[in-house]
Amino acid sequence: MAMDTQAGGGPKNGRGKKGRAHPEMNVTPLVDVVLVLLIIFMVVMPMLSENFWIHIPKKPTETEPPPTAQTDDPPPIVITVNAKGQIQINQDVLADPSFAPRLQRMLVAQGERKVYFDASDNVPFQRAMQVMDMARGGGAAHIAVMTDPLQ
Repeated sequence: MAMDTQAGGGPKNGRGKKGRAHPEMNVTPLVDVVLVLLIIFMVVMPMLSENFWIHIPKKPTETEPPPTAQTDDPPPIVITVNAKGQIQINQDVLADPSFAPRLQRMLVAQGERKVYFDASDNVPFQRAMQVMDMARGGGAAHIAVMTDPLQ
């Protein structure tokens, strides 16, 4: 911060006695620094609020048998993105515009809003996230990302 230490001026300009220094603080650099910090925080804060929650299931122990599906339960809905980038729902290939309405009908019929998601290893990440966003738009509340094939 800079200070004006000029002695001078007389009783004419209202500064007091001649020869006495009157310091004045220059706050312009302080205001500049605060505004730059404000802009940085305004840009960074939206980036910090993006969350993507992942629930990883526990591995079964050797003494605990693996879970088995009940015969009364409907088959799970498995969304797959194959190597060509095509969307499949339980092995049925669908076009992008018809995917969300079809998924919505299947979720209503099943009564549960949980789907399983699997993507081929060579599918671009952007395409996989696009399909998961479309699944969320189609009514899926829980998307379980598969690491092993479903039995």
